[in-house]
Amino acid sequence: MNSIELTACPDCDLVQQIPMLAPGDSARCNRCGKLLWHNQPDSINRTLALTLAAAVVFLVANLVPLLGLSAAGREASTTIIGGVQVMWREGRPLVAMTVLFTAVIAPALDILFMLTLLLAALHSPVPRWAGLLLRYSSIIRPWRMVEVMLLGILVALIKIAELARVIPGTALWAVGALMILLAAMTSNFDPKQIWRRVEWFQPDARSTILGRVSVDE
Repeated sequence: MNSIELTACPDCDLVQQIPMLAPGDSARCNRCGKLLWHNQPDSINRTLALTLAAAVVFLVANLVPLLGLSAAGREASTTIIGGVQVMWREGRPLVAMTVLFTAVIAPALDILFMLTLLLAALHSPVPRWAGLLLRYSSIIRPWRMVEVMLLGILVALIKIAELARVIPGTALWAVGALMILLAAMTSNFDPKQIWRRVEWFQPDARSTILGRVSVDE
């Protein structure tokens, strides 16, 4: 079965057809050779498994203590949300809201959008709102900055270690696992497999073919 999807090359703007590719195959521009699409094998099921794992790890990262400090016989611990609350009370609302959005809200929305999309993709036809959700997902994804938060935590640990004993919490390991899962989720996700399942219009109403890409096997 051949696809009649049209795409424009991002480098040379040639409008051409992407054929139906076998898993693992890639499509390149017929004019300049730019990679237009790599068909990820079993993308939907793999990404769904990674997204479910990311959802569980995300809950752990936000519900259990992130770090603990021990000094002079006293111990204290906090969660990510607890750290945001402390920054807010200390008169740093902009920093608090930035951390809340990039470390909690954006990853949560990205995971929620992905779960909704992937579960919808298991049904045929995929509902039309999936296309809109795909656009929202691509907008929110650059704002999830779990890796930046983890880097900041590690820098803080180095500085605090001279003053007090640092007790890594379960959430710290969960944040590290979440960073890896989010990266794997993104690399395995193939949005074209969602787009191809969305019935936007009748097949006979589609545009004529202006070109055809070359296929790498």
